[in-house]
Amino acid sequence: MSYGGWAPYVSVAKRRAKAAREMKKLTKKGMKIEPIEVQGRKIARTFWGEAWCDHLEKFSDYENRLPRGRTYVRNGSVCHLAISKGKVEAIVSGSELYKININITPLSANKWKNVRKQCAGQIGSMLELLQGQFSDNVMQIVTDQKNGLFPKPSEIKLACDCPDWAEMCKHIAAVLYGVGARLDHQPELLFLLRNVDHEELISAELDIQTATAAKGKRRRLAGADLSDVFGVDMEERPSHKKRVASRKAITSKKTVKKKAVKKTISVKKKKKAFTPTAAAVTRLRKQFKMNASQFAKLVGVSPPTVTNWENGRGKLNLRQHNLDTLTKVAELTPEQAIRKVKGIRLG
Repeated sequence: MSYGGWAPYVSVAKRRAKAAREMKKLTKKGMKIEPIEVQGRKIARTFWGEAWCDHLEKFSDYENRLPRGRTYVRNGSVCHLAISKGKVEAIVSGSELYKININITPLSANKWKNVRKQCAGQIGSMLELLQGQFSDNVMQIVTDQKNGLFPKPSEIKLACDCPDWAEMCKHIAAVLYGVGARLDHQPELLFLLRNVDHEELISAELDIQTATAAKGKRRRLAGADLSDVFGVDMEERPSHKKRVASRKAITSKKTVKKKAVKKTISVKKKKKAFTPTAAAVTRLRKQFKMNASQFAKLVGVSPPTVTNWENGRGKLNLRQHNLDTLTKVAELTPEQAIRKVKGIRLG
């Protein structure tokens, strides 16, 4: 019996056993269960996980309520936590199993544009980004309390079906800490949660733009009068007859090159593009006898991204450069793929 309207105390061991039975039932129904497991007392250990927890603890709305969830997340009470675009869905074991829904407003286009602009050229690779290996300046930009990547309390809507009247009950607090623990292993989920593409932060795009601009300058320089540019007398132009003969030779060479290019294009058109499905990605990885980390290195993405591809359904909605890379990789033999992963240049 309950006393004074409160449910009778249930030990952690009994709660865990009951939760395990319920999770097993949900798994049989086809639901993918993603529990939060914390080793030791430290909830988050990496840059992104710690930054998430530190950010929330800075707000007066949360600082007195969040600690209620630490014990719950540490003892494995967060039985399931799934992150998607603008949403966190979870199941927490208390006196009963409680369902938590947290809705988070997408990062505004202006804020995202500003973050990208400030970080341009300062993040060298996807590995650096996901591991949080960048300068103090970039850290300050992405963790800025008002204009960074993390949501403010006004952008977070909380809901739990437990009888606690407080807006943030201990079950919700446990889930918020659970998000930090999950970001330790899958930091790209923060960007999914805020509905932005983390690949846009990589400096490669900036390098491409810079290189394109430089080519334009070189083209303009080539068309200028070099005598004026360098202040020296240049060799006189060749006679009309020599220029005509030179043009004929160049035209002949261009014709040969055009034929060769057309032939190359026709051969390329015959090559079938890679169809990006979960099954196709899995089949290609197994064909190369690689694990997710090796295959991720081969195609230039993170291991969690490969896992997400393989867990997808139907045709995957990939960025064009990822599709182009997979198409090229699909043409390799297993030996070539392994050599490429090891950093040996292919002939």
